[in-house]
Amino acid sequence: MLQRAKSPYASLMDAAATYLVVIDDSPESRVAMRFAVLRAAHVGADVRLVSVVRPTEFMHFGAVQSMMAAEARDEAEALLAQLAGEAEAMEGVRPGVLVLEGEPSALILAHVKDNPGIRALVLGTASRGTPGPLVSFFAGERAGSLPCILMLVPGSLDPDRLATIA
Repeated sequence: MLQRAKSPYASLMDAAATYLVVIDDSPESRVAMRFAVLRAAHVGADVRLVSVVRPTEFMHFGAVQSMMAAEARDEAEALLAQLAGEAEAMEGVRPGVLVLEGEPSALILAHVKDNPGIRALVLGTASRGTPGPLVSFFAGERAGSLPCILMLVPGSLDPDRLATIA
């Protein structure tokens, strides 16, 4: 019987398979999260939800700027906590959550590159109109150089269809 040589990365991949889902306040990011949770349950992977808070524009009054940044971070954390609760209700496992601060495309790309256990970057796509900036960024010229799979989940998928294809 022919046996395949075991990859030096096999134990790392087996131990840390993660679906990274970018979350914002759009309906399509919720659909992407639901897909990732269902898919991860089928393949025994983890889910991590990430939200990126953009830096506030410079203001002459530093206290106001700091307050606005803290408020944006609190809103992101609250949204992630809510969706993590929904994910836990779906499959009984609470996903990890992460809030990053800065330019979304660059931060998410750096996070994916720095974490080899991430098997897939999961993005929701709008039901109508042009792709959002993250979909354009990752599915454009960088698509062929990503260190993981890119999954684009149509925001128009209903829960029954999600369960079928996950």
